[in-house]
Amino acid sequence: MKFIREKVQNYYLFDTSVENVFINEYMIDAPGDYVKVYLIALMYGEISMPMDHESIAKQLSLADEDVLKAWTYWESKGVIEKEYPDPENRFNYNVKFINLKEQIYGKNDKGKKEKIPSALEGLMNDQELKKIYSRIEQITGRLFEGNEPAAILDWIQDYDIPAEIVIYAYDYCVNKRNNSRHNYVAAVVKEWAGRGLRTIDQIEEHLQQTDNRYYLYKRVLKALGFSRNPTEEEKRIMDTWFDDMNFDIGRVLQACKKTSGISNPNINYINTILKSWSNEGKGTTSDKAPSGHPIGMVMRSYEEERNKNVAEAEARRIQVYKTVPRVQEIENEMREIGMEISKIMLASGFGAKSRIKELKKKSERLSHEKAYLLTDNNFPLNYMDTIYTCSICKDTGMLDTGERCPCFSDKLEQLQKRFENPEERRYNG
Repeated sequence: MKFIREKVQNYYLFDTSVENVFINEYMIDAPGDYVKVYLIALMYGEISMPMDHESIAKQLSLADEDVLKAWTYWESKGVIEKEYPDPENRFNYNVKFINLKEQIYGKNDKGKKEKIPSALEGLMNDQELKKIYSRIEQITGRLFEGNEPAAILDWIQDYDIPAEIVIYAYDYCVNKRNNSRHNYVAAVVKEWAGRGLRTIDQIEEHLQQTDNRYYLYKRVLKALGFSRNPTEEEKRIMDTWFDDMNFDIGRVLQACKKTSGISNPNINYINTILKSWSNEGKGTTSDKAPSGHPIGMVMRSYEEERNKNVAEAEARRIQVYKTVPRVQEIENEMREIGMEISKIMLASGFGAKSRIKELKKKSERLSHEKAYLLTDNNFPLNYMDTIYTCSICKDTGMLDTGERCPCFSDKLEQLQKRFENPEERRYNG
């Protein structure tokens, strides 16, 4: 004879045990969303149910980054440990819940001492931190925005990357993508970290393989009625059009129009047309826009608009500083507060939370004073802001997600129509 107990299949019928140590020592000071992440993951851990970060984020209506930040936070508190099956993939890790009673009262006596992630250890020196921030401000040509200094530390900690990667990301975004916005740089850093790129050499090798050619691919597929990404073979074929046959995008799109009468348009059919034109000596450099590649021309137009708008904003800023010098003093004070908050976050010592709260209140008071001074002197609150031609992409042609802004396609199509019209091409030439 044997006795068998029926297993409960519905996990809602289980109970999840939460240590009182966690409630009294850790939960009180933790951000609410981080507590949610901990508890729901603990529930899944109790019943050994596999779960990933994306699913937890969706279930809690959080961003994926918030879940990752939560685990980094709890790791720094010694509440969990990250275990990496693949050391090169920093986003793929298992979470091990620590026995908190043993941690505090057990034989190892680890106590509640917070661990400093290895990526941040070299930044504990105040002068080193200042050098990093100063270098980034030199690259962007602007002062830090809001919580940007603290966010930079989050990137270094959450993604476990060297500070030089963040500096390189700003340099790349400013000089290669004409975009110094904090959110855009954040998206780039996240992508590199997700690809496991942890050195400058690895990043440069990756960037050599990705350029504006991708957008040419997408433009051709769109002309053929496809919304998908190109296959590797399609990329190879399209590369021969631009590299070997020296066709520009305008001429390739003309070939795409030839598919309007066939039921199944495809890259091979376009390839046949372009090969024929190439053999006849058509569509070479004589068909190109006289000012260069269409994408390059569009990007130059963005740069011209952006430079004009930034220059106008700078002129307005100087005007305000001359009229109300206190405004410049306030901005410098707010910048120092942001630096101070980031240093406190690094140290995470006793009273850090209350000190940060105090500094944020001070920053808020300064912001209100600045707003009063502007309006009292007949300046609109946004008078010193840069007014961009396109408010969505800030005259960069790129969204924070790394995708092209809708205005980019409009500009490119307008340019292509000009050069596809022989009369207008002669006029522009």
